[in-house]
Amino acid sequence: MTQSTRQSSRRAASTGRMRRGARLAVMAAAAATALVLSACVPTILQPSTSESTPTGETVDAALEPFYGQTLSWEGCGDSLDCATATAPLDWDDPSAGEIDLALVRHRATGERLGSLLVNPGGPGGSGYDFVADSLDYAVGEPLQQHYDVVGFDPRGVGRSSAVACYQPAEMDEFLFGIVEGERGSDEWIQNTLQVKTEFGAACGDGTGELLGEVDTKSAARDLDMLRAALGDDELTYLGYSYGTFLGATYAGLFPDKVGRLVLDGAIDPAAGEADVSREQAKGFESALRAYLDDCLAGTECPFSGTVDDSMDEISRLLASVDASPMRGSDGREVGADTLVTAIVYPLYSAESWPYLSDMFEAVMLGDADAALSFADGYYGRNEDGSYNDNSTESFLAINCLDYTYQSDVAVMREKAASIAEAAPVIGPYFSYGDLGCMDWPATSTAERAPIRAEGAAPILVIGTTNDPATPYTWAVALADQLDSGVLLSYEGEGHTAYNKSNECVDGAVEAYFVDGTVPDDGTTC
Repeated sequence: MTQSTRQSSRRAASTGRMRRGARLAVMAAAAATALVLSACVPTILQPSTSESTPTGETVDAALEPFYGQTLSWEGCGDSLDCATATAPLDWDDPSAGEIDLALVRHRATGERLGSLLVNPGGPGGSGYDFVADSLDYAVGEPLQQHYDVVGFDPRGVGRSSAVACYQPAEMDEFLFGIVEGERGSDEWIQNTLQVKTEFGAACGDGTGELLGEVDTKSAARDLDMLRAALGDDELTYLGYSYGTFLGATYAGLFPDKVGRLVLDGAIDPAAGEADVSREQAKGFESALRAYLDDCLAGTECPFSGTVDDSMDEISRLLASVDASPMRGSDGREVGADTLVTAIVYPLYSAESWPYLSDMFEAVMLGDADAALSFADGYYGRNEDGSYNDNSTESFLAINCLDYTYQSDVAVMREKAASIAEAAPVIGPYFSYGDLGCMDWPATSTAERAPIRAEGAAPILVIGTTNDPATPYTWAVALADQLDSGVLLSYEGEGHTAYNKSNECVDGAVEAYFVDGTVPDDGTTC
């Protein structure tokens, strides 16, 4: 997805859900969109000798140490076990080195059906933290009863072998620093490119060879290895937001190993970078209008007049801080990019709209701290200036490998104009994503393409009709692309639907995972 946001609900569980999918849009001029994959199944190795794994599969001898490894689980909390798996640094050259993958497991409380691997999104979201810190928000009780719920940090992320770039003070400057020049001008583009190039160089120095191996296709190969190491013949998987791309990529690579896959808040693997940025800008603009419609109908709204009047006021507010940033009590500045992050963050869930009203009211009174608080929640920044994880670094690193980027400034400006036309308020700050990966130390030849996954078992794709981060049209597109795709639609607001919308969605997902009951294609909840 593109550079983006997260959200700040006052509940820890809600924060966990927001963070899993929010890495999709804002952070203008950073490394935009990513999630591409090939529709064909590549040959990992040309086997000369083969070995059998604990699941009875035959794999190349060079891969057997990974597919055949025994996970050593140790207790690490209430009903939780933790383990570390080993994966090849480079799946095309398994002898080139190894990396670690961190796992956490909540054992089935009833009749066990197998392992359910969960990914919260991002890219860069920690599946380990998602399961360890907010299990009830990650999956419902019926799934906890019948599955060992397994969270994992993908390669490059969190507790696994991780991308490392900046120290906290440097991250502050990278994320909150103001780029000189008028947005879109030659000066601004050159200064932005310098900031992004310096960041990429730091990532290369801090991460080493791993920086070139954190693409989603490699993570999907890790996923298949984890499936085998867990002792499952087929993959049972629940992916949210970016996790839908990881799951779809897996299905494209290993269609014969697809068990029960649910992809919630789906991404269209065939959408180009400009299309993704434009559709996300439109999605957040639509969500912002829905928020304003609700706000203006209440009694404590910081806006007045019509929705259009209020959108114009927000547009002027963004232009104002873009030209003359506000300063928070800790000295950090709030320019348009930070304010957009603070606006978009609460739009992931209608439950957080009241907090968005509080933030708008504070900013319009000249208080920048509320916006900084929301931005900090998105970036995982603590009050002492430290950061909870490396999700920003890994997000950018994975995106830079999952897409190819171009360096033609004229094309960037054309795309920026198209996005601004589609979303006049939010769109101007969703552009110039190519600058973030133009000089990235690790190169990629990724091409966007549909995923068919021919021969795979039914794959349940869920779309929310007014999802701002992963627009509903993407779920429709993914379900159509997959040969066995089944579309389940939730009519409502917010990002993702399972375990946060209604009993219709929850019941369909849980019946599929527990009983194998596939809902009718096109079911609407």
